[in-house]
Amino acid sequence: MQGRPTVAPGSATARPGHPPDRPAVVVVTGANRGIGRELVRRLALRGDTPVMAVRDLALGRAAARELRVHDGVRVDVVRLDVTDAASCSRAADEVHRCHGRVDALVNNAGAPRDVRGTAAAADLDVVRHAWEVDVLGAWRATQAFLPLLRRSAAGRVVNVSAEAGSLANMGGGAPGFRVSKAALNALTRMLAAELGREGIAVNSVCPGWVATDARGAGGRSAEDAAAGVLRAVDLPPGGTTGDFLRDGRRLPW
Repeated sequence: MQGRPTVAPGSATARPGHPPDRPAVVVVTGANRGIGRELVRRLALRGDTPVMAVRDLALGRAAARELRVHDGVRVDVVRLDVTDAASCSRAADEVHRCHGRVDALVNNAGAPRDVRGTAAAADLDVVRHAWEVDVLGAWRATQAFLPLLRRSAAGRVVNVSAEAGSLANMGGGAPGFRVSKAALNALTRMLAAELGREGIAVNSVCPGWVATDARGAGGRSAEDAAAGVLRAVDLPPGGTTGDFLRDGRRLPW
């Protein structure tokens, strides 16, 4: 893992449960590009301690170098393949050795969108991969980091979902993506119910149609999408849990 961000004493922005002399440790999966990279950048700029968790360590280190050169921040990088339980455990062990706790876990890693697929003619191998990454991957990562989240004053799990997974608004197309995000939302509700008594908030967040998703032009920027995810990271103790949010507003399940 690379060195921790250099932050002058007292320069970090205060957040609930995290005084200025104790920046929040935030693990972001799939963080070498897109929303994840922008979220890591914002966290580092404000003085927190983001951990860029990536499947390809070389790509993660390259992204970290770019942030250091262009934004003057240093971020930790750890290898984490959400499809591999042993990889998740090793990543959690590494974060434990370096930081001793995790204040927020952002399950951002996702499978490619099968935007041209249909449920009636779905390639079930593609659907299976989406399930493995989007649902079981988030589940594995949460289980691996849960002991460290329990060490936080205000633990947070943020599952990056999509309105396409809302049963209330469910339509056709992109079957692997839709079904996996609907299941991820169900996981959010279960974890929120179970972990609420421990003071750990669990929410799903829809970042919106993002241009960096390679789903065509016209999407919102990664900057705007990351801001919506950051809202869920920054929820105060006793704030919302078990919710489906976009830019701080509730979406129908």
